[in-house]
Order: sequence, then structure tokens, then C-alpha cells
Amino acid sequence: MDTTLIFLAVLFASMAIGIPIAVSLLVSGVALMWHLDFFNTQLLAQNLQAGFDNFPLLAVPFFILAGELMNVGGLSQRIIDMARAFVGHIPGGLGYVAVFASVLLASMSGSAIADTAALATILLPMMRQQNYPMDYSTGLLASGGIIGPIIPPSLPFIIYGVTTNTSISKLFISGVVPGILMGGALLLAWRVVARRRQLPTAPRATRAERRRVVADSTWAIFMPVIILGGIRFGVFTPTEAAVVAAVYAFLVSKFIYRALSWQATYDVLVASSITTAVVMFLCGAATVAAYMITLADLPNQLAELFQPILAHPTLFMACMVVFLLLVGTSMDLTPIILIFAPVCLPLALKAHIDPIYFGFMFVFTGCLGLITPPVGTVLNVAAGVGGVKMESVVKGVAPFLLVYALLLVLLVAFPQIVTAPVRWLG
Repeated sequence: MDTTLIFLAVLFASMAIGIPIAVSLLVSGVALMWHLDFFNTQLLAQNLQAGFDNFPLLAVPFFILAGELMNVGGLSQRIIDMARAFVGHIPGGLGYVAVFASVLLASMSGSAIADTAALATILLPMMRQQNYPMDYSTGLLASGGIIGPIIPPSLPFIIYGVTTNTSISKLFISGVVPGILMGGALLLAWRVVARRRQLPTAPRATRAERRRVVADSTWAIFMPVIILGGIRFGVFTPTEAAVVAAVYAFLVSKFIYRALSWQATYDVLVASSITTAVVMFLCGAATVAAYMITLADLPNQLAELFQPILAHPTLFMACMVVFLLLVGTSMDLTPIILIFAPVCLPLALKAHIDPIYFGFMFVFTGCLGLITPPVGTVLNVAAGVGGVKMESVVKGVAPFLLVYALLLVLLVAFPQIVTAPVRWLG
């Protein structure tokens, strides 16, 4: 257990003193090298470079670019307009709009932060104007945003698949049904909030208005059909689907909706490049750490520690969920995947847990950390965009976090909710 303690102690100590997570991963990998008397700078550089040089990871920059283009090019706005036309007249209708738009946007971008920023920028000013409670409204938008990494295409599933050598296509399929259940859970929770607060209604859209917004949003709706249909029927791989999504979003934004100027295109490319550089450096640093973790035989050491519960898959899964929830309160989703997935998956396999189910649960549980204080990255994005105090948002997200927790318990108890669609559609 000495190697495990050294790795974790160096990693968390580095982060505690403010060293960036990617550099902390490198430092912890180097610490293991020193401990094992295996320090080699050439090996360090080779593994760092190997983390970047991975074909499936090409999907990351292109899906990031597609999400940026959607927000700037008007696709996100049209999805929200369509949802408003159909459910905006219900009491608290803008909340229902947020949920339906979250599910639709999730099938296009796969990024929780991008979806949350788009929804909050457009919907929060409307909610404020109609005297909606800003705490619950912001909490709802943040909760809807984390559907993005669950419904395919999903950036976290791509990173998890590359990190653990798990089928990305099957991970995508595993998120479809739970993602829809997440939307349903938010609808039920918002219904309770809307009734208690007696939220206002908006005028019902006419049939002509509905036909107009549907026609206007057709090009936006067609994007997930192309992406998911192409992956499902083997037309292209998830990596190729990312390129198709980026090109499609650019063409529609630029030449059909005419909402994207050349200057905006340049700004989108710069923003996407910066985000991509951060993610890729994390992946490279994690490859160094993963190599040393394997060399130090940490998974087998942890397997001995967890031996008493490996014979009980449900109990083991429940323990992993609690562990990931605790880690998620202080760490973002991508570092959680890069640091812990290579260590935890071998334990799950020893417990005879389906690797696709475990991968889904790993990402889903990590997503809850995005709306859990004190870090809560998505929670901070929603609060920042809406100009709402963090204390208020923490209170407002509570009912939605509760229904997600109940859904998490359901998924632990009944793995078939995840595994059955994979068998049917995989």
C-alpha cells in the first residue's frame, strides 16, 4: 500500500498548494518513478506524447468546436424557441422549456458547460423578467446542463473510452435511456416547484407560430439525427462523427442561418483551441500517471483492500458511487476520469460488473459533482452567467439534486436500465 499512499499523497498535496491538476498528475507520476527507482526522462516524454497521439481523442476538439458554433451560430437559440412554442404556456413554462432544450442540446454538443452557458444566457433574463425565483431557475438550468455528458455524443464518454480502452459507441448507447430519465426527473421536480411558487404563464403560441419555429429549427434538429444515426448504422465512427458535427454546425450557422460572421468564426476557433489544449494536456499527463500506476501494480493492491466486497457487485457499485460523489465535490469530471478510471475499472471487472455499465455509472456519478458544492463547475457557470449568488444557487439546485440522487439509487439497484439498451442497440 506504500505506492498507493505515495501516489495519492503527492497528487492531492500538489493540488492543495495550487498546482494545476495536469502538472499535479505529472508530479505524482514522477514521484512513483523515484519510489520505484525507475526515473527516466525519455520514458516520461514518450508517455506524455502518447497521451496526445490518439486517434479517438480527435473527437474532443471537433465536438468542442461544434458546441461553440452551435451557441454562436444560432442553433441553440432555435432549439429553445421551438421548446417555448410548445410548452412555454404551461405554468412555469420556461422551466419546462429549459428541460426540453437541455435534452435536445445534449444530443448535439456533449458538453455540460457549453449547454449550461447557452441555456443560462438565453433563458435566465426571460425568467428574471417574468419574476421566476432565480435560485430555483438557476439550479434547474445547471441541473439540465449535466444531461449533456450523458446523452450522446458525450465528451466524457470519449475520454473515458480512450482512457480505459472501452467501446465509445456502446458507452454512447448506454446514456440514451438514463439521459431521458434525467429529463423526466427534472420535469417532475420543476412541476412541484412551479405549483408551490404559482409561477406565471406565457401566452399560448398559435399553430402558425409553431409551424414557423419548427421549420426554422429543422436544420438544428437534423444535426443529432445525422450524428447518432451515422454512428448507429456504421456510416462513421464517433471520431468521424465529431468532424461531421463541426462541419455541419459551421455550414448551417454560416450559410443557412447567416448568424456567423468571419470574425465570430475566428473567435470560436480560438476559444475551441484553448479548451482543447487544456483537455489534451490533461490527457497526456494522465497517461504518464496511468503508466506508473500500472507499473506499480496499484489496481491489484486496491483489489486486495476491496476483496471482502468484490463478491457483491451491487455493494461494490454502491461503494464506488459514494466514493465518486465525495471526490466530485472537490474535483472536475475530466480529472476524475483520467485519474481514477484506470484504477477502478480493473476492480469492477474483478467484481464481475459489466464494463459498459460501470463506465456509464462512473461518468454519471462524476456529473453530479458538477452541480455539487463547493467546486460545482457547472453550478458556478450558471451562477456567473445569471449574476446570482452562489449560496442562492446551492439552495435552488437542492430539489433537482435530490431527484438525481434517487435516479442514481435506481440505476445501482437495476443495472438493466443501462445494459438492456446496449444489448438491443449495440
